[in-house]
Amino acid sequence: MQAATALTPSQLSDFLLNVAAARPVFIWGPPGIGKSALVQSFAAGVGLPCVSLLGSQLAPEDLIGVPQISGGVSRFCPPSMIARAEPYCLFLDELNACSQEVQKAFYSLIHERRIADYRLPHGSIVIGAGNRAQDSAIVKPMSSALMNRMIHVHMKVSASEWLGWAQAEGLHPLVLDYIAQRPDHLWSIPPKHEEPFSTPRSWHMLSDALTAYGDDADAQAIEALAQGCLTPQHAAQFRAFGKLAADRHRLDAILKGDARWPHAPEDRDILYFLAQAFRARLLKALPHDKAQQGIGELQGFVHRSKAVLRDLAQISLEMAQIVVAEDEGSTLPAWYMIQVIRDLPRLAERSSRAAAVRA
Repeated sequence: MQAATALTPSQLSDFLLNVAAARPVFIWGPPGIGKSALVQSFAAGVGLPCVSLLGSQLAPEDLIGVPQISGGVSRFCPPSMIARAEPYCLFLDELNACSQEVQKAFYSLIHERRIADYRLPHGSIVIGAGNRAQDSAIVKPMSSALMNRMIHVHMKVSASEWLGWAQAEGLHPLVLDYIAQRPDHLWSIPPKHEEPFSTPRSWHMLSDALTAYGDDADAQAIEALAQGCLTPQHAAQFRAFGKLAADRHRLDAILKGDARWPHAPEDRDILYFLAQAFRARLLKALPHDKAQQGIGELQGFVHRSKAVLRDLAQISLEMAQIVVAEDEGSTLPAWYMIQVIRDLPRLAERSSRAAAVRA
């Protein structure tokens, strides 16, 4: 299938609302992006029951039925799930994965909305969907006659729309937070070999698994679940994100003196995260006017922060440098930096060298 303009789920819903009642529509898209869920949601929105047929599992007789003799004449009796009295939405999923014989059986159903003597009730809607050949999915060439009986449209992933849906559905907070930070990881190109890959469906599966684990999901469990659902690179970063998420409140404990900076080599990613969080806290809490530093609780925070910075420098001068260095035009107040230079000359020396390199 050649590249074409693709629609987001909300755009595609509007498209179906305006087009599907008039002509059958075929939705193209990679696996796991929500084609089936969108059609089911669309059918519910227009008040029609949705009957789904999986093309890859159909034989011709599953559609046209088997012949019966009535009055000396044979008649084909379609299955009861299709032969309904009230209008409905017939969803032909994986239509381009069925055999050529099954595709032929669909011709009259799609074009004329009938099977043998049975006609779909007035107001019924026919929608097909399938993956593309480049998705490493099971697909077969769709005959030109079948292609020409439908209006074709492509569906694409929208991270913002998916997050809105996921929040309403109550997906796991760790999944929501991660996709909010890395929307580009919601979907990845299907691999050429057998391994999990990231899709909206696989993130939903991961959320369900994490929810089922509850508070018992430790770092090893999170890693195993992520590797079982996601693209390997995404799984590795999700594991690191999970470690950081568990330490979001550690900075408060460090500032209160109830905890220490992590110092194990394997916790370097956590130390980096906390150093960045410490810098953000200082930028927010410290006034630019030196006269305000002695007001109320702020004076105590200034003293604690310098002690905490000293402890960090003893573990890693590099991480302490991250806290005090200029970053994207934001700097700590000059009066605070003077006190830091006085108390931590080694850190000041390292800062000066870094500034000289940048210059």
